[in-house]
Amino acid sequence: MSRAAEPGGAVTGVSPRGPGYGGAVPELPSARGPISAFVVDALRRPPHALAPPDRPRAGDGLADDDLQLALYVCYELHYRGFDAVDERWEWEPSLLALRATLEAEFERALDAAVPPVDPGELPAADEMDVALRAIADADDGPSLSRHLERDGTLEQFLEFCVHRSAYQLKEADPHSWALPRIGGAPKAAMVEIQADEYGGGRADRIHAELFARALRALGLDDAYGAYLEVIPGRTLATVNLMSLAGLHRRRRGAIVGHLALFEMTSSVPNRRYANALRRLGLGEDATAFFDEHVVADAVHENIAAVDLAGGLVRQQPELCADVLWGARALVALEARWAAHLLDSWADGRSSLRAPLRAVAPVA
Repeated sequence: MSRAAEPGGAVTGVSPRGPGYGGAVPELPSARGPISAFVVDALRRPPHALAPPDRPRAGDGLADDDLQLALYVCYELHYRGFDAVDERWEWEPSLLALRATLEAEFERALDAAVPPVDPGELPAADEMDVALRAIADADDGPSLSRHLERDGTLEQFLEFCVHRSAYQLKEADPHSWALPRIGGAPKAAMVEIQADEYGGGRADRIHAELFARALRALGLDDAYGAYLEVIPGRTLATVNLMSLAGLHRRRRGAIVGHLALFEMTSSVPNRRYANALRRLGLGEDATAFFDEHVVADAVHENIAAVDLAGGLVRQQPELCADVLWGARALVALEARWAAHLLDSWADGRSSLRAPLRAVAPVA
């Protein structure tokens, strides 16, 4: 892994592999505790039945590095996998059983932070857009985008991009797990949104590729999974939430609610991120990803709220609470994540597990 470092060290240089988004398969990361060590060690060997050891429950299940890395590694087997890891591990029953225990711990922490919606407060299907907007408006978390737009340094923006690379280099993939689990009008709405996320048939316009282009413009490694070593558990939790909801049919409402609010609240922050890059002297290669989301997500907002979320609840009213829960979980985890970055920078330290040295943009 070209840019990895042990916690406390520096991370420098750009991958000699060149542009790596398209076909890269990441290496297994270093363990961060007993459960991630158990998982990583197992995956280095041929598939076999596992008898996982007992472990104490994490103090903060939404930020614990060991728990979140172990979950992320398990989930990644359903995406691109890892270099030299036997692909049969993806469906090894004993590993799935272990993942289920980790997921249960993660879900307990999520439910504690985001209690279920009161059944007496559920909106009608034709009011889902209003209910989702109320969730967004009630978000009192710190504004990371406003800080980066006005005061953020290049080094801080680089760190922000490293954090986001855990999701943006597979942007839309966790949400796409919902497509075979819904039908009719909400499925059509999701396809319309996802088609744009995947570039409308143009490989160079795939949003994940646009983000890789931004990484290259910033002098960062664009290889898929290149920064997993330095991304903390609090960030991995934001991605694991999507994988959890997307991979489980019972949480199809949650992944729809997550996507709907994601699209409804993305346009303004991305405009600020693009403004920050221009203020820092960066050009179109760096800003294209963020500029694209200003336009695309403004178009998607009504489709996501009315046709996707509202359409699903019209079809299956019993999913209304889970749709709202998915939206609220997005807000809660993003607020915790943003606070971590801003608090770290206010204290004069890196928000990553190891600091990045500021890299001059590539000409």
